Amino acid sequence: MTKQQRILQAVQNYGGQLFSFIRSRVKTTEDAEDILQDVWYQLSSLIDIEPIEQLSSWLYRVSRNRIVDKQRKLKPQSLEELAYEDEDGEMNYPEALLAEYSNPETEFERAFIRDRFFAALNELPEKQRDVFIWNELEDMTLQEIADKTGDNIKTIISRKRYAVAHLQEWLQNM
Repeated sequence: MTKQQRILQAVQNYGGQLFSFIRSRVKTTEDAEDILQDVWYQLSSLIDIEPIEQLSSWLYRVSRNRIVDKQRKLKPQSLEELAYEDEDGEMNYPEALLAEYSNPETEFERAFIRDRFFAALNELPEKQRDVFIWNELEDMTLQEIADKTGDNIKTIISRKRYAVAHLQEWLQNM
């Protein structure tokens, strides 16, 4: 049996079940279709599919991996989407990669993200960086920052907006 015939047979035998499997784990039908297409593409990209003993197992494993990849790629569109409101009505930003458990891998990931975040923060002009740090990390209000620096509140708001825009871009690139 040729490679093309094996692929066609796999599509016929597993296509419907695989789609249902994927669809039950993603938000939209379009996402499921994209993932299934990636699975078929990966299968067709293999030079030799003969060594795959359990083709169905391989297809489901690749599907699960693609689902996980898709979920990892989902990113908030803004820093505000990361925020949560506490019981006092204050907006808070969680630490990157908060987890219920800790192991060497999660600690490494946290440290890596934290280092990259502060590197992105250091790319900002000093006044923008100061406003962001004072407001977000030291819980100063924008008015308190304006009073401290002697700058107009609108200038402070503008600096914060530019800092947030830079960090949003950094998040999207992460």
